Amino acid sequence: MATPMKFLIVDDFSTMRRIVRNLLKEIGHADADEAEDGAIALNKLKNGGFQFVVTDINMPNMNGFELLEAIKADDKLKTLPVLMVTAEARKEDIIRAAQGGAAGYIVKPFTKATLEEKLANIFQKLGIGG
Repeated sequence: MATPMKFLIVDDFSTMRRIVRNLLKEIGHADADEAEDGAIALNKLKNGGFQFVVTDINMPNMNGFELLEAIKADDKLKTLPVLMVTAEARKEDIIRAAQGGAAGYIVKPFTKATLEEKLANIFQKLGIGG
């Protein structure tokens, strides 16, 4: 059984947030909250309680890369694993995500199996339950 973890799903498209939330629930991670952009996400993260962030890259106000940068620059948040989600598999984005400290990268649309496998790899790499 998956270790209970609280996820924050960040995407400006509510349908995408719902899809990710449902997939996480099916995998066994029912505890999730949502934010429609990086600025809102950062506020929620600063209030604590989250163990994992799944964020889209292209968003208004504060995009996924800016959010990743803000998380990694914050002493309280910098250990949070961040999974980047994007519609375009651009090599420079993948490199930027990795250099920025993202735990992983996933291209949408993706299946439950893809998400599950990606999370399992991240959990294993970080030595956390999953």
